[in-house]
Amino acid sequence: MKIIIPMAGRGSRLRPHTLTVPKPLVPVAGKPIVQRLVEDLASSFKEEVDEIAFIIGDFGEQVEKDLLEIAKNLGAKGSIYHQTEPLGTAHAILCAKPSLSGNVIVAFADTLFRADFSFDKDLDGIIWTQQVADPSAYGVVKLDNDGYITDFIEKPETFVSDKAIVGIYYFNDGENLRDELQYLLDNDIKDKGEYQLTNALENMKAKGLKFKPGIIDEWLDCGNKKAVVHANQRVLEFDKDKDIVHPSANTDGSIIIPPCFIGANAKITNSIIGPHVSIGHNTNIVNAVIRNSVIQNESNIENAHLEDSMLGNKADYKGRPSVISLGDYSNYSS
Repeated sequence: MKIIIPMAGRGSRLRPHTLTVPKPLVPVAGKPIVQRLVEDLASSFKEEVDEIAFIIGDFGEQVEKDLLEIAKNLGAKGSIYHQTEPLGTAHAILCAKPSLSGNVIVAFADTLFRADFSFDKDLDGIIWTQQVADPSAYGVVKLDNDGYITDFIEKPETFVSDKAIVGIYYFNDGENLRDELQYLLDNDIKDKGEYQLTNALENMKAKGLKFKPGIIDEWLDCGNKKAVVHANQRVLEFDKDKDIVHPSANTDGSIIIPPCFIGANAKITNSIIGPHVSIGHNTNIVNAVIRNSVIQNESNIENAHLEDSMLGNKADYKGRPSVISLGDYSNYSS
């Protein structure tokens, strides 16, 4: 099995937190989104993951090293490919052309999930979906009476289905997927100005391949600050039976209300933390009350009351009760 992770977008909806790091490396409950994604996928399948291919933008050498380390820790070969232009989902996946062979999982790296991933790998493909209230922002599928997918529609302007494609796909023939993606580019076939994976899926279906939907129990789209804070809350709930307070953290004189993540060498003094709070490594908090928030690494918070908030790396916040989104290296004092 190979896992292909397109993650070249910078994540403009999550600014200012993506001004210095790409969105998939923003942490949720102490781990980068992309790391949680590939760990969840790898643990869901019974067979070995041979390779994890990351399709990235110009994120720098350190990001590439971090991604290769994630693959290595899962016992897989890591590969890095680059998408230099935002030309659509089909183009992004095809950037990993040398890795498109055999059984392939494609998962876009702004999604966390809970799902049953047991399936018959001899199926031509599986497209994981979830029912949504507003399908116009998503690719959607229609089904026949036997549960097979009959249509793939990209961001429908009128209602055709509320079964949204969540960005996780299985293909039992990576070479076939590769060839269909290449056909779109060779013939300049676009939808809404971009090369869309849904067009390749339609072509594959027209040639007799059969796809079934997989069902997501819970879909956590990490596209903006509010969504990341919510995803952090839910992941902490999933992991509430685990000890996720690092033994090197110093919380003397403070109250920690679980579930929380407290990172290595964090120092929390005279504060109330939780529930649903993640505190990054080497972060210092004094005289604060923090609930349902994400605080990243090496930040400093004093005399604050924060709720539903997100602070980046090396942020410095001294102030009053607030709902705030403060990016890396930022300072705030009231």
